[in-house]
Amino acid sequence: MKIQPVQTSHAPDAIGPYSQAVTVNGFVYTSGQIGLDPETMEMVAGIEAQTHRVMKNVNAVLEASGTSLKQAVKLTIFLQDMNDFATVNEIYSSYLSEPYPARSAVEVAKLPKGALVEIEAVAIKE
Repeated sequence: MKIQPVQTSHAPDAIGPYSQAVTVNGFVYTSGQIGLDPETMEMVAGIEAQTHRVMKNVNAVLEASGTSLKQAVKLTIFLQDMNDFATVNEIYSSYLSEPYPARSAVEVAKLPKGALVEIEAVAIKE
């Protein structure tokens, strides 16, 4: 069993000692993605813009590993404020199609860089 790191310039660089994702045994495990623009490494403003940016970042990492959101089997959403859930859910669902992956959503006390939302994914590698 060999663990392969995933790296792409189409998602923010890791801001710590971790990989954007790793692949192992036909699965891809992404690190949590926040609303950083990969070109500027600046946080986009507002829950709507951050959610779109996060989903684009997650998909970019998955695509760099040879898969996509279409092959996602589990996503976890971390929210700074659960009151943003309906907004995040609407945007999140626009990036997915049936059969939808399993999902968890939790409110957390704080996210890196003051992010309002963070999402991580597990996907099958095509």
